[in-house]
Amino acid sequence: MSAERNSKPFGMETKEELRKRLTPLQYQVTQEAGTERAFTGKYDKFYDQGVYQCIVCHQDLFSSDNKFDSGCGWPAFNDVLEKGKVTLHKDASIAERIRTEVRCSKCGSHMGHVFEDGPKPTRKRYCINSAAIEFLSADELNAKNQS
Repeated sequence: MSAERNSKPFGMETKEELRKRLTPLQYQVTQEAGTERAFTGKYDKFYDQGVYQCIVCHQDLFSSDNKFDSGCGWPAFNDVLEKGKVTLHKDASIAERIRTEVRCSKCGSHMGHVFEDGPKPTRKRYCINSAAIEFLSADELNAKNQS
């Protein structure tokens, strides 16, 4: 193993390994803070029961119970699965519009942004790129928890 890999937290993959495993869009979104085009992600209008995980490290981040149709073109959630699953960071990449970036707390991958215009009770809208997450159905989650 290279020194770079040994220094990664949680045994995370190197950038080179991630480039091989992820699609170009998944890599751009999660590792370069990119954004997929609105209304193009597979989870925008997807409402099955289960959990959404980080595509990079597979940490559970969001529940389908907190997903709602915000009309923004990206999957939207009004809360995280558990406190501490994501970290929030000031994003000044658009000079005239300061936003709050959402990252996975385990691997630091970019997920999307959170806004203060969501539904009650949280008033949050976690606007998450489909390319940054993967879905685990309730059945898959139960099987995983039993093994």
